[in-house]
Order: sequence, then structure tokens, then C-alpha cells
Amino acid sequence: MLEEVERWLADRSWSAADRPLDQLLDLKRAAGTTVSVVLPALDEEATVGAIVEVIRRELIEGLPVPLVDELVVVDSGSADRTAEVAAKAGARVVHRDEILPRIPALPGKGEVLWRSLLATTGDIVCFVDADLRDFSASFVSGIVGPLLTDPGVQFVKAMYDRPLGDAPGQGGRVTELVARPLLNLHWPQLAGFVQPLGGEYAVRRSLLERLPFPVGYGVELGLLVDALHTVGLDALAQVDVGVRLHRHQGGQALGRMAAAIYRTAQVRLSRGHLVRPELTQFERGPEGFVPRTYAVDTEERPPMLGVAEYGRRHVA
Repeated sequence: MLEEVERWLADRSWSAADRPLDQLLDLKRAAGTTVSVVLPALDEEATVGAIVEVIRRELIEGLPVPLVDELVVVDSGSADRTAEVAAKAGARVVHRDEILPRIPALPGKGEVLWRSLLATTGDIVCFVDADLRDFSASFVSGIVGPLLTDPGVQFVKAMYDRPLGDAPGQGGRVTELVARPLLNLHWPQLAGFVQPLGGEYAVRRSLLERLPFPVGYGVELGLLVDALHTVGLDALAQVDVGVRLHRHQGGQALGRMAAAIYRTAQVRLSRGHLVRPELTQFERGPEGFVPRTYAVDTEERPPMLGVAEYGRRHVA
């Protein structure tokens, strides 16, 4: 590990308990900083309501000043009751297609995160996946904390244990097999991140609006790499928030995720084009193995500062 990364680990890795909530509220009130929490959601009726309820109960209601000013669920086309459950729990629900309708929406998590910048106004934007179980408010307060206490910090990732069933530390398979090798080999300054692909992170809007967003699974790696090149390692940090429990995907879905992440890294290494942006996988059918070919995400959205609607909002 680079000496720079060893120093960074000592200086920019914290625990959520290092910054008590009352301290954060005092700092937030004094600075006038606003915080938006965004939950991208697709068919998450089983978990999204409980997450919204925890955030409302512990970080909005009954506090001298709310830590969270906006709580927005962006529904990307759920076929279940995700939107209804989220709204009943107290979130503002916006459909992905209602945001920036002049640009047809593409499928993918990164697309939802990119559009959410137009649906929110907070100085700090905190992203939280909507499939978490046993959710703790420290997932939000922990990663927002460094942005309120240190003006030099601009991007904070959550770190946590990721069990797979009853096996501790066995989750995050794409992280260990794809993302961590890529980062260590090509962006060794980012080798200190425990969960580089984690979906929980808080970022200053002034940075997010300057970054391109891969529309699919590559969004977390893309934002992290681009943030490093834009603001430098010392502006990045991570906070230990405990244990992350969520719905795990099957092996083939993980393969598609890995391909998108590799493609995102490849573009940042060469800014070139894939010869064949597709991935073929195999499923056993009645007569043997059947090939299934899937497109690998190849689209990216430009920095939000270049979008006319976003610029007009700033002028207004």
C-alpha cells in the first residue's frame, strides 16, 4: 500500500460514533447547511418504508434542528407498492421519468442518482440504497458528519461488514473479485476504501454537479474515480457504520454488474470504446445450456452543470 494511502487511512477513516448527533446539529444550524437524502428504489416495498420511517423519526422529527431537510425516494418504475409504501412512511416520492422529461430515461441506478440532483436542493446529497434491512440512522448521520465538521472533506463513503447469509464478511463479491483488483492496479490511491461499491455515500452538491454519472452499475466506481481526479484523495473519506444487511443478487446478475464496472473502469483508463459492449451468460434449459446475451451499460450522463434545466434553477 502506498504511504499516501496509509496516511489517508489514519486521517480520513472514522467511526460514526466519533461525531455525536447533537454536535452535528449544532454545526448544521450554525452553518446553515442543508442535507438531502435520496433513496433510489425499484421494487423495494419490503424495505423502503422502514428506512424512511427511521430517518424521519431519528433525523427529522423532534430535533431542535433536523439533520435531514429533504427525504426523497426516486422510483425507477416499480411494479410493486414501493411508491405507496414510501409516501405513507413520510418520504417525498418522485418518479424517475418525471425528472428532466425532455431526455428519455435509461434503465439503471446511475440514471436515477443523476436525475435526483434536479429533484433535490440540499448542499449535501446523501444516497442510501432502498433494500437495506435492520437500517440504522447512523448510515446517514455517520457519512454526513465529516462534511459538516471538516470543510476540506467533499465525498464520504460508508464502510461496514457485509455478511452473506450466516457467513460474516462474505458479501461484496463483486467488490472483492472485480472492483478492488481494478482500483489497486490502476488507482492505487483508492486502495484504502473498504467498500468502494457501497451504495451509501454523502457528497457535496458542488462536487456531484461536476461529475459524469455512468447510468448503470458502474456509477459508484465511476464517481469515486472521478472524484479522486477532481478534488484529490484528501477530500475523500470513509466512516464505519457497522453492519449492512440487504438482499443479495444471484451469480448471473453479479456477472452483469461486474461487466458494467469493468467497462466503467476501462473508459476511465482509455476513454476508448468497447469493441463488443455485450456479455453472454449461460442458463441450463431442457436441452442443455442456452446462451443469453445482455448489453453492458455504455451510456454516461454529463455533469449536471451542463444541463440547461439545472442551470436555469440556479439562476432562478
